[in-house]
Amino acid sequence: MSDFFRIASAVPEMQVADPVFNGEKIISLYNKALSENAALVVFPELSITGSSCGDLFEQKLLLNAAEKVLKELAEATLNKPAILAVGLPLLCKNRLYNTVAVCAEGKILGFAVKKYLSNHRNNFEGRYFSSADTLIDNFVMFEGEMIPLASDIVFETPSFSFGIDFGSNFGTMTSQSADLAAAGAQIILIPAALPETANAAVERKNMIKSESSRTLSACIFSGAGVHESSGEQLCAGHALIACDGRLIAENDRFDRTSNITFADINPEWINLTRRSWSNFNAVSSPGAVYVSVDTKSVPADLTYAKLEKNPFVPENPQEAAATCGEIFAIQANALAKRFTSCGAKRMVLGLSGGLDSTLALLVAAKCCDILDLPRNTICAVTMPGFGTSSRTKGNAEIIAEKTGAELRTIPINDAVEQHFKDIGHDPENRNVVYENSQARERTQILMDIANAVNGIVIGTGDLSEIALGWSTFNGDHMSMYCVNCDVPKTLMRSMVEFAASESDEALGASLRDICNTPVSPELLPGAQHTENIIGSYELHDFFLYYLIRYGETPEMLAFLAKKVFAGIFDDEEIDRTCAIFIRRFVTQQFKRNASPEGPRTNTVSLGAKSDWRMPSDSSLKLWQ
Repeated sequence: MSDFFRIASAVPEMQVADPVFNGEKIISLYNKALSENAALVVFPELSITGSSCGDLFEQKLLLNAAEKVLKELAEATLNKPAILAVGLPLLCKNRLYNTVAVCAEGKILGFAVKKYLSNHRNNFEGRYFSSADTLIDNFVMFEGEMIPLASDIVFETPSFSFGIDFGSNFGTMTSQSADLAAAGAQIILIPAALPETANAAVERKNMIKSESSRTLSACIFSGAGVHESSGEQLCAGHALIACDGRLIAENDRFDRTSNITFADINPEWINLTRRSWSNFNAVSSPGAVYVSVDTKSVPADLTYAKLEKNPFVPENPQEAAATCGEIFAIQANALAKRFTSCGAKRMVLGLSGGLDSTLALLVAAKCCDILDLPRNTICAVTMPGFGTSSRTKGNAEIIAEKTGAELRTIPINDAVEQHFKDIGHDPENRNVVYENSQARERTQILMDIANAVNGIVIGTGDLSEIALGWSTFNGDHMSMYCVNCDVPKTLMRSMVEFAASESDEALGASLRDICNTPVSPELLPGAQHTENIIGSYELHDFFLYYLIRYGETPEMLAFLAKKVFAGIFDDEEIDRTCAIFIRRFVTQQFKRNASPEGPRTNTVSLGAKSDWRMPSDSSLKLWQ
């Protein structure tokens, strides 16, 4: 059922001006890619001859040998499911072109021609090659067949489409890869033969990531290796694969042996991103030559798919810390704007000692600092009830004291018991009435205190709870401004840990203990663990990300989770949690439509006014 396909960046051993040797190494790597079920394999620029042949490019002997090897390479693809893209010099109408030949099903399907030739101190391609701008027509006679020949050429297979740019083109004022993407190419192959210098690899990675983000494409870079001539420069054999701004695969440079780098990508994710997450389709499509490829690619098994367990939290600790810092800044400044705009004097919030209210308190404290207000502008209210534990109550008291907030303690047991009498509810019946009465009593207290102190109630609900509707309607669901509305539970834990790392010892210890406390609404006496009821928030956040970001089906969500969480959750638990997620996500839209405003901090957001508009009456049958 996989919609993923495996692409490969190959860097073969080679000998300069020895097409026969190079052809053998190319075939060897191509066969290795086949054994790994690759659908598309790209080799470096001019890989049949080597890019450093110099004036040997003028020798007919070399050109004829390269064409002969290309024919053999094309024949090697017969009845094979992988497409081969390989570079060579090609003579056409007395002009020599730097090209990439695309081969499949035993044939040469087309030649992509380099348009922007390098002519500067360390590279002077114009000495040997002509630009694609000099092409007289878009076909070349090769081995008795007319074959497409163009710079903007898009190859369309039943599973994906791709085009070919060249590595040195990134230094030009215009982008050929952008034109190819606008013409429909989902994958951009980037063969290159660039000299290695200090810091070039870092710059190259940034450029590939940037280009994949800008064109909303998968970019596959294949750089010539160390066996190119080293007369005045050295190539490093860099292989990179990026998609949608993320680097998903990279090899070790300076490898003296043939090597190949794989990544599994989902072309449909690229399509959805282009339709839903950008103004990509507002760009007019330039003219392009289209070539149909009949090869039926083998779906990938996701071995080389980069699917994070926690897609909202960067894997790199430094990136994660930077993300947390940015989100804190967005939340606090957004709250500062709302606080000053409405003329409030106090910030009122319910402080339970759990993750959500802790983050809201930290944001409010930062807001006070931004506005140069005393921290006791915050009125934190702890409202112990039937299920409140000494652990959470104690942590609430510590963090209120350490942040400088005013803390009020208002037990709710008597008020809720009176309410039970008023509505005729048996307190021994610990159903949803028993739980929600407590949540609504707490919200009433907060709203009334806000009225009394000329304050606004700061909402604490997070993105995960909003997705699931895991809140009491007109209870903890409601506030005057919800600062956590775009922060999922998995990221929230990272943010509180980040705050702990920047706090003094006592506050840091309490914040870390809050992170280690099982998530619970504490509405029932005894242990009440949310994740035992609805499943792990790790799974819910995973499902949420891939549902909203890429429009995946419930079946595919469970399939992906089973790959990513193998050995962590069994298949039965993943299926159970996925079913709960889908049911609650679809049926709880009415809560999202009536949610308070809050700052957008994430690409995946459920803000009803702009980010996620869905009718509350959507049928669940569509998802089952």
